[in-house]
Parts: sequence; structure tokens; C-alpha cells
Amino acid sequence: MKIVLAPDKFKGSLTGLEFCNAVHKGLLKVIPKTEVVFLPMADGGDGTIEVVNYYLLGERIQLQVKNPLFQNTLATYLYASDSKIAFIEMTEASGLKLLNPSELDCKNATTFGTGQLILDAINRGAKEIILGIGGSATNDCGIGMAAALGYRFLDKRDVDVFPIGTSLSQIVTIDDSQVNKELKNVKFKIACDVTNPLYGKNGAAYIYAKQKGATEKDIEFLDKGLEDFSKVLDAKFKIQSQDVIGAGAAGGMGIASKVFLKGELISGIRLIKDLAQFDNKIKNANWIITGEGKLDEQTLSGKTIQGIIDSAKQNGIKVAAFCGMLDLNEEQLKAFGISYTDTVLNYTNTIEDAMLKSAVYVTKMAEKFAKSIV
Repeated sequence: MKIVLAPDKFKGSLTGLEFCNAVHKGLLKVIPKTEVVFLPMADGGDGTIEVVNYYLLGERIQLQVKNPLFQNTLATYLYASDSKIAFIEMTEASGLKLLNPSELDCKNATTFGTGQLILDAINRGAKEIILGIGGSATNDCGIGMAAALGYRFLDKRDVDVFPIGTSLSQIVTIDDSQVNKELKNVKFKIACDVTNPLYGKNGAAYIYAKQKGATEKDIEFLDKGLEDFSKVLDAKFKIQSQDVIGAGAAGGMGIASKVFLKGELISGIRLIKDLAQFDNKIKNANWIITGEGKLDEQTLSGKTIQGIIDSAKQNGIKVAAFCGMLDLNEEQLKAFGISYTDTVLNYTNTIEDAMLKSAVYVTKMAEKFAKSIV
């Protein structure tokens, strides 16, 4: 028998790898000769860097870069010298998490530090860079990132603009004559689950800028900047930037990744599945056991579990879900493609105990499951 373990994290209690170890322990108590494959998953959100490194086996590189407000900060990314693949999260250099709420001011924020991380990876020999673009504090349409790589953004006087959101409407020319020569030799994959266009009522500024410190007046100003700059992008790169799905992700980093990095925008779970060689490694499996902290209607529309079940269906593999809490009936579970469920709350009466001893209870769940299939 072959069983694949493909969980997301149990937020606040178990990482994906800890879940795998706990389930493995329970399975082996009952069916010791079972082939168990660990394939922890993530969707590009919190905890993704640990999951990525399970497959990359990279080194954590730390360097000083500029934060969204051009202050020095230490940022970390992963680099695997054997495969020459780097994994960079823009939140490390350009994220909301780097600023206090009172400091948020996306019209004056930059993605320059993200560009510095990319440049460092290129200088180390990276030939493929996976870039996660969630959680940004910026709305500069990626000009900061691009400036760090050698792009120049010039106003009508032929003077370089300061690479922040406020400058977008001033740009009339993009000069790429000084761009790092190695950039064209690097393949970029961009983890992006946002579908917003660049500007307009569903665009980067109107949907996301408020949470990044923008006032209503700032939002109008930034949206106009994105629209004005899109015309410059369209003329330079012969595209229709407003038609690009996800262009407005991370304050315009979606379109910036596409034009300045020649990157491909891909859903986070698909990127992780590709990195894990998921569809290949689940071949001939009898079961996939996935895990979630809470399984409800919202979870079922989530990227991670949907991606796992899609692959399971294509390969005719049954899916079991171990979760902390369950808020779905049997009919809903069956319709979605889940054949077996169990919850931590079947083993304890309190949330506190469930969080504290979730590994113990997950092991018991695995034992119970194993007994049901032998």
C-alpha cells in the first residue's frame, strides 16, 4: 500500500512537516510495511518558505537591503546552489510586516529591496527564481524592484524619478540600457493568486492601498499613477497591461514581474506542486491524507486543498482529511471528493488542549484511519 501525506499547516499548532511525522508514526503502528510519501504543501502564504526548503534544500541567505521606506533592514531568501534555484518572498524586503501601522504610507513606499534580493540571487548564479508577491506595503508598480536591477525611469526632463508610487505619473521613458546583463538568462516564476487588474475600481490602489496606509485622496492619486504608467509600459513592451490577469497584485508587482522580469504568474499551490513533483510522486498511491486546521466551506475554496484534490481525482486516488475542526456534512465532503475525515476535537473537549497536543491526537487519528483500511 502507498499513502501520500500532503497537508497544509495547522495554523498555530503544527507545521506541515510535523503533521507528516505525526501521521507517519500512527500509520506505522498499524500497517508497518506501508510506503509513506511526505509531500507537505503550501499556497504561498505564511509558512511557505519552510515547505519550499523541504524540496529545495537551500541555504538561507541573509543580507541588508532597503525596506519599503528606504531604511536598512535584514532580509532572508533561499538559494539552492546545486539546482541554482532561489526562492524570494517580497514581504521580506517590501512587506507590511516590516513597518508599524503608523508608518504605513504606500504612496511613498518602494519595492527596491525586493530588487536587491533578486540581484543578489543572480550574482550568486541563480538560473531560476521563484518570487512570492503577497503581503507588500507598496504601490509603486514594481519600479523600485526594477530600478535595483538597472532599469531607469525618466521624467519629461530626462531625469530619473524616485522609485515610489508618487512618481508613476511623472514617468515618460523607460531606459533599459543599463539592466543587469544576466537578468535575461534567469527564468522567473511568480507566485500570484490575485486576479485584480492594474487600475480601476478593482485595481491595485482601490482594493489594497487603504490597508497600506493610503487615504481616499491617496487612492485616487495612486490609481491615476498606475493608469498613466500603464500607457508607458504598453508602449515600451507592446502589451495591454490592463488585460493581464493579476497585474494589480502587490501594488502592481504582478505586471512588473511580467514586463521587467519576463516572469510567469502562477498560483502558489501550483508552484509548490511543481517544485515537489507532486503529480509524479503520487502515482499509484492508494490514499492521499491531507490536513487543515479547520475544514469548512471557505477551506474547500482554498487553493491548497483544491490543488491536492484536483490531482487526486486525475489519478483516481482517495482523499482523507485530518483536521482540527470540521464544519461540513457528509454530502458536502463527498461532493468535493473527500472520502474520509476525522478531527482533533473527536479526541479532546477543549480547543486549548487540541492546540497544545495536536501532534498526539493526529497520531491517534492516523492509527484509527489505518485500522479502517486494512
